[in-house]
Amino acid sequence: MEHIKPYKKGVEYSYTLGAFPTFELIKAHPELVKAVYIHSTFTDRENLVSLCGEKKIPVLAEDKIFNKLSDKENCFVIGVFDKYECLLEQNKSHIVLVNPSNMGNLGTIIRTAVGMGIYDLAIITPCADIFNPKTIRSSMGSLFKLRHQHFDSFAKYKECYPKHDVFTFMLNGANTLEIQNCPKTELFSLVFGNEATGLDDSFLKEGTSICIPQSPEVDSLNITIAVGIGTFIFTHQGG
Repeated sequence: MEHIKPYKKGVEYSYTLGAFPTFELIKAHPELVKAVYIHSTFTDRENLVSLCGEKKIPVLAEDKIFNKLSDKENCFVIGVFDKYECLLEQNKSHIVLVNPSNMGNLGTIIRTAVGMGIYDLAIITPCADIFNPKTIRSSMGSLFKLRHQHFDSFAKYKECYPKHDVFTFMLNGANTLEIQNCPKTELFSLVFGNEATGLDDSFLKEGTSICIPQSPEVDSLNITIAVGIGTFIFTHQGG
């Protein structure tokens, strides 16, 4: 393949940094993988070469590329793949992120969603780059296990998925989320705002607004923690 360059958002490909996310990429989307670079000091070479051979993925040895693409000393595998977009499942619950701006947070949220059994993520633009290698690394390859779809506005999202019960997480939400009183619904959209500004007051009119109880000693919970708490409670509803 042509020589890859340091990542830019506008290019049609991205790459995984590290063996674990690369294995996850190959297992989930082998048809999108253009090549896998393996460092000469990588110790699990046999298994990775075997998997790439099975999936007909080129394996390349070029140690210099690692210094060019990764600032991590412990990166010994890089997987290069074509970017892609998905459609969310109509009959599965979703997490909706409105203008997320931090790639590390986005990756952590993706990993949390998959860990809680939510495999559909809607992202309202403008937003952090889901295919930035930093996002992928933060997700530990979980990006490749869920469906994601971008929307220009929350209204566009609702047009596409009107069956979902919407729950907006806001500091001034009308309802306090407790384990014992979590709304009972099988098809939900959990909506979270930007790390700095949250959701604006217009979202108080979107479905049911919810506030996660917290002490007065902090202004708000970190977005990744809020998503983790909200998703855990909603996916562990009582009968």
